[in-house]
Amino acid sequence: MKTTPFHQVHIDAGAKMGAFAGYDMPLFYPLGVKGEHLHTREAAGLFDISHMMHVEISGAGAQDCVSRLCPYDPEGQEQGEAKYTFLLNEKAGIIDDLIVTRLGGDRFLIVANAGCAEKDLAHIQDVSGAFDVSVNVIPRAFVALQGPKAEAVLEDAGLGVSELNFMEGREPKDGWFVSRTGYTGEDGFEIAAPDAELAEFAQTLTADKRVEWIGLGARDSLRLEAGLSLYGQDLDEDTTPMEAGLTWAIPKDLRNGGSFIGADALAEKVTEGRQRRRVGLLPDGRPVRAGADLINEDGNVIGSVTSGGFGPSLEGPMALGLVAVDHGDAPIYADLRGKKVAMTPTGLPFIPHNYKR
Repeated sequence: MKTTPFHQVHIDAGAKMGAFAGYDMPLFYPLGVKGEHLHTREAAGLFDISHMMHVEISGAGAQDCVSRLCPYDPEGQEQGEAKYTFLLNEKAGIIDDLIVTRLGGDRFLIVANAGCAEKDLAHIQDVSGAFDVSVNVIPRAFVALQGPKAEAVLEDAGLGVSELNFMEGREPKDGWFVSRTGYTGEDGFEIAAPDAELAEFAQTLTADKRVEWIGLGARDSLRLEAGLSLYGQDLDEDTTPMEAGLTWAIPKDLRNGGSFIGADALAEKVTEGRQRRRVGLLPDGRPVRAGADLINEDGNVIGSVTSGGFGPSLEGPMALGLVAVDHGDAPIYADLRGKKVAMTPTGLPFIPHNYKR
């Protein structure tokens, strides 16, 4: 099993470790999942995200290559601007969701999910062969500092970030990258740097009483409260951006065609209309986990729960699901071993976002 540069740090901090995307990762620390979750909402939580992959595309054809890979127009992307987007297959299914930041006129940084790293890289390299570009994986440590006190903590630690707005990134020094992005719904930052340099910086951060290490358990409850999708559960290659409720990430003029892979299929699906839709759900009484069938009053399957759990800030259970569009506004239930659990549809996110815009 792979490890991140912080593996021993987590063990020394008393973390319960477990497998995730081929890595031995911290699930939770002595503070516990609920404590870590609430600390992030109230102060600043530090997450090890070094398992994620950084791919730089550079060269004269970089802009054209990105426009082929992703359904957005990089021509209008300013230097330092980050875009949430996708890699799509020819059927407009989501290969991965990712963030692409323009580092310069001919340089783009793709940050991809750990569980998709190998297939993403193979796909990017295959597509890039038609363009005058270089594709380089950047091996470095990566952490996220999330929460309302994240900016103040980083400023006090000597990393100037106050000028960054949400979805902006920059390279403060050689080998470093910092962006105002995250996966919690809170204001926060993601910081990449050479292993030894970031390890030293992380020690400075965790010496601050406002900062606690946060594991994957709280990361999941935080992102779910924020209504954010998890690849492999809420998103996959058989799910389109329209079904996932992510059409907003595709410019209107590209929804009916473009140069990106999957453009024709996407346009066709936009015309046809989606058959399934993503919904936020509030289970009655207890959490309902991913994989549970969603049924109608008569017990017929109309969809499934894709993510579910308990929200410490919400103070109750929550779930994301995919439901047949033709079900309309009729009542929804989860089938838990033959028992019907009422699932009340609700708007997303479950907890309001707190981004700096």
